[in-house]
Amino acid sequence: MKSSLRTVRLALAEPLRISRSTMAARDAVWLTVEHDGLRGHGEAVTSVYYGLGTETLVRLLTAVDLSRFADPESALEALRAGELFPDDAPPMVTAAVESALLDLAGKRAGVPVHRLLGTDATPVAATARTIGITAPAHAAAEARRLAARGFEIVKVKAGAPDPEDDIERVRVIRDAAPRARLLLDPNGAWSVAQADALLPRFADLGVEAVEQPLAPGDPEALAALAQRAPLPVIADEDAVGLEDVRRLAGRVHGVNVKLAKCGGAHAALRIAEAVEGSGTALMLGCLTASTLGLAPAVHLADRARWADLDGHLLLAHDPWTGIGGADGVVRASGLPGLGVEEVAARADVA
Repeated sequence: MKSSLRTVRLALAEPLRISRSTMAARDAVWLTVEHDGLRGHGEAVTSVYYGLGTETLVRLLTAVDLSRFADPESALEALRAGELFPDDAPPMVTAAVESALLDLAGKRAGVPVHRLLGTDATPVAATARTIGITAPAHAAAEARRLAARGFEIVKVKAGAPDPEDDIERVRVIRDAAPRARLLLDPNGAWSVAQADALLPRFADLGVEAVEQPLAPGDPEALAALAQRAPLPVIADEDAVGLEDVRRLAGRVHGVNVKLAKCGGAHAALRIAEAVEGSGTALMLGCLTASTLGLAPAVHLADRARWADLDGHLLLAHDPWTGIGGADGVVRASGLPGLGVEEVAARADVA
């Protein structure tokens, strides 16, 4: 097998403000693995939070030697056995390589990736759509637009300097989209005292669940909050990998599994097995990325209570197609592999 890399700039349709930053664009590195005339693709995106820039991702992906494997199936076997990467390999790199191998293996077998992952029926899920920290009038207009397009779930970013701004944003979104299910995500912006004071008010506004209300690094505090909170608490930044999830299983109401955070589809399946029967449900989340980056998670969408797979919908131009989502529903393709296709080549692809 041989592999190649490309880098592309992914611009957002509008800047996304969360409690710790504002993002207008990010770089993506595309990995293509070729064997016997077929190609598999994967994507890794830069992340300030995880300390992964473009040069670092390119260096790490370049160091992955897939030429020593006879086919993608043997490389996937090595990956599952923990023999493909060093122990300190970033999960985002592991996930991108696994994506390309799964895509190629599915095409070789003539089956979609979800079949390789143990699901016969094509996964379909209603996805949340994110509204960032923004002015109430803009948030209300966005909520009305999303409801008109068919979105059933709206995820509202919180953690503004004045918590009353968050309350007002949720209130106007609730008024603008009264039938929508609302999720709240402060990205770890609150203290324990703030969470105790604010969560009852958000529950009164009909918020269904809250992600990572407390600063990451103290999972015991998050678990204790979950036991007394008036609405379900989902761990995100405190639930990076399998061991984190095992410590929180049965103690929080949900864990947000992002393939770029945990290491890929097979790592996500191990997490799903670890929480099964514990009372902790799965959320499938994502980073802002293209359809290529989100596709592997969509092939797992049937495993989750909540799907937050809208990263490609935040882009000004998505360079790949194949998982839907514009109507509020993401769908794994029935085509072999990931079932995604690249849109016409862009001038900003390097």
